[in-house]
Amino acid sequence: MASKKGIVVTAIILAAITGASFLMWIIPQDIESTFVVSDYGNYLNGVKNIHEVLEESIDLEYEKLLNGEISPQEYIAVTEVTSSQVTTQISEFITSKPSEEWQASYINYMESMKSFNSFIIETKVLANMIENGSTEDEMSEILEKIDSLKMESKEYAKISEQSRPN
Repeated sequence: MASKKGIVVTAIILAAITGASFLMWIIPQDIESTFVVSDYGNYLNGVKNIHEVLEESIDLEYEKLLNGEISPQEYIAVTEVTSSQVTTQISEFITSKPSEEWQASYINYMESMKSFNSFIIETKVLANMIENGSTEDEMSEILEKIDSLKMESKEYAKISEQSRPN
């Protein structure tokens, strides 16, 4: 059974990030918005920190799902919130319009976030398979895809870090 402290901490982290992300939806949608970023390095560092928190949170919940500590439905609820937050981060990347020297780093980190979001979606598929009583053989392909997407996300993040201007 999941510890109450772990659930509370995860819920608080997700609520805080969701609240911050919700501000994106408050802005009128009929106006093309652009985030004005003057310190591209710090902005990217902030996004990386958010990504790390989301990754730690989803990894913790994913392990709980695999260990049977939480139900597939509980896990799916977490993935929906986390995926929404990642999508918001990707949208901010698109509208931030980095300078030419930062574009490669930003694009690669955005690809890292896209791969991470795909990872989340595939773990949700796995949760549905678990709930429906699929066999391990049936789940093996999706497990390979999950591992591949996680590695791909990390690789894009590494390339982003390497392509940062000095």
